Amino acid sequence: MNAPNPKISSDLPEIRQLDEVAVNRIAAGEVVERPASAVKELVENALDAGASRIEIALKDGGKTLIRVKDTGHGIPAAALPLALSRHATSKIDGSDLLNIHTFGFRGEALPSMGAVGRLTITSRIQGADAAQISVDGGEIGPVKPAALSEGTVVELRDLFHATPARLKFLRSDRAETQAIHDVVKRLAMAEPHVGFTIRDYSSSETGRVSFNTDPQSGDLLEALSGRLRQILGPEFAENALPIDGERDGITLTGFAALPTYSRGSNVAQFLFVNGRPVRDKLLIGALRGAYSDFLSHDRHPACALFLECDPTQVDVNVHPAKAEVRFRQPGVARGLIVSSLRQALAEAGHRASTTVADATLGAFRPEPNDVRVYQMDRPSLGARQAAYEAQAPVFAETQAPFARSEEPAPETDRDAPLGAARAQVHENYIIAQTADGMVIVDQHAAHERLVYEKLKRQMAENGVASQALLIPEIVDFSEGDAERLLAETETLARFGLIVEPFGNGAIAVRETPAILGEINAEAMLRDILDELDDLGQSQRLQDRIEAVLSRVACHGSIRSGRWMRAEEMNALLREMEATPHSGQCNHGRPTYVELKLADIERLFGRT
Repeated sequence: MNAPNPKISSDLPEIRQLDEVAVNRIAAGEVVERPASAVKELVENALDAGASRIEIALKDGGKTLIRVKDTGHGIPAAALPLALSRHATSKIDGSDLLNIHTFGFRGEALPSMGAVGRLTITSRIQGADAAQISVDGGEIGPVKPAALSEGTVVELRDLFHATPARLKFLRSDRAETQAIHDVVKRLAMAEPHVGFTIRDYSSSETGRVSFNTDPQSGDLLEALSGRLRQILGPEFAENALPIDGERDGITLTGFAALPTYSRGSNVAQFLFVNGRPVRDKLLIGALRGAYSDFLSHDRHPACALFLECDPTQVDVNVHPAKAEVRFRQPGVARGLIVSSLRQALAEAGHRASTTVADATLGAFRPEPNDVRVYQMDRPSLGARQAAYEAQAPVFAETQAPFARSEEPAPETDRDAPLGAARAQVHENYIIAQTADGMVIVDQHAAHERLVYEKLKRQMAENGVASQALLIPEIVDFSEGDAERLLAETETLARFGLIVEPFGNGAIAVRETPAILGEINAEAMLRDILDELDDLGQSQRLQDRIEAVLSRVACHGSIRSGRWMRAEEMNALLREMEATPHSGQCNHGRPTYVELKLADIERLFGRT
């Protein structure tokens, strides 16, 4: 009974105050996870200093060298030692952590880097001489005179040499270099009026410029458009829609690509809050919700979106890396993204991405043939004439090579965006002639989208009919889960799901959406709850209903293999032009391909 517990030591552990070097190394684990983290912190400091040009030098993926040079206002010589102290910053005074207008504000980056690497800072302010300070593994050296024309140069060598175990967790030089490029590109999007250069010294002493973007001119939206063209390429610029919205003090600007310009992953999604690049679950969920009706689950939209609001309405002090934010009114931010993007996509009408035509032209190009044809291998003139005669088409009155209307379409239809129908091939593809080219339409996919949009309009006007359960289904939850679900009662009711509290965490399901037929109400509610926990909102019920509408539209649309008269084909084209989102089917695939006459002529070598 009185035997001593072997897990309790007779000697009480002593509580000690960690020294400054150990504290900085612990902090570095949160702030400087990899070389890209160090580059991010140093470039953000340069932007906060008002730099108009930033040059980044790398070697071995940033493991042996990171140097960031800027044209900012610089650091006074007397303040250099203080800059290497933890929680020392010029960006806030500590009185209001919710009113932050700068990238950095925690004062941890420089001392953290100095604790795990060899750090040197050289800086000069206007009207004074340049000065330099160094720190190696946490040991700070004296301030020395230096030579520098303007701004600040921060050089970090041998990252993690003081904590070699961290080096084992780094990826290859190529992967770390790519991560640095991703970080710099995001910051370059946030500041289009600033020039950025990355020079890699891994393979040569002179260095190779691996990224360069000049400062953009014009207003913010014009400068942003030019910067996105530089970074994301002309294809994104040609297929992106301008976004401009405002709600309750939050503004949304930027560009979002057409659904037919989708990607296989979310690598082309760039989100910013008050100019700060973020990876936030709320914003990603809102983006997915805005495109949910246009893309399949394995496709992801491309965008660069900028949310601006009063700094007091968003908390950026959530994580040391500052990649996550918390909105005071998250529903407003999410609703703004969804409504603005859907409005822009609706205004795009039947437009599809230019990459669809590019892919079509690529499929038309013949395989390269390097076999040389000699004169003796060429057929004679007589043989060629006989071959031409044999290949001449023979028209029989009882057969037609393709479906064609007896009456040609009005010439005015040629000036319409999708042109005038000229033929139908394989009883599924409509060939239309436009003023400067031709259009190939997938009749089933196009009509499926038209019927789907009509069903959605009817549902929006009349609501979702619900069916009352003879015996309400009672589902048990914890008190907290039940409260989260009941907070969405109005939203669920709009889609025909009527729930009520039943006491002690239980929820009674009284009515379900009629269009879904017999459903497992408990499974549906738990799926909705999972989405609420993950994203703060749920579209599970809406997605289920729209999936049913999509299936109804598929069965109610023109089937493949049906012959169409010219007036029917032209009516379909005109309806496509008048219906939003008709440029892609319900799964995000294009409903038509447009080829310009110049491209067609190039295929046949007529240019």
